[in-house]
Amino acid sequence: MSMGLAITFIILALLVGAVAGFFGARAYMKKYFKDNPPVNTDMMRAMMVQMGQKPSEKKLHQMMSAMKAQQAKQEKK
Repeated sequence: MSMGLAITFIILALLVGAVAGFFGARAYMKKYFKDNPPVNTDMMRAMMVQMGQKPSEKKLHQMMSAMKAQQAKQEKK
């Protein structure tokens, strides 16, 4: 009976660890992407140049603010 109880505790500990690890990693990645957005103004400028557009500072700021607004809207959901 003691061996069965030990196996049950091991399986239970693995499940609890997997669930806690999943939610911990999820929270860490959310915070990381909030602090370090994947697209910045330099990347946006490079994309616009590749598309053949001449990026102005006004247009870059408009695009970045639109992206931030969209991100904030998705966080509210």
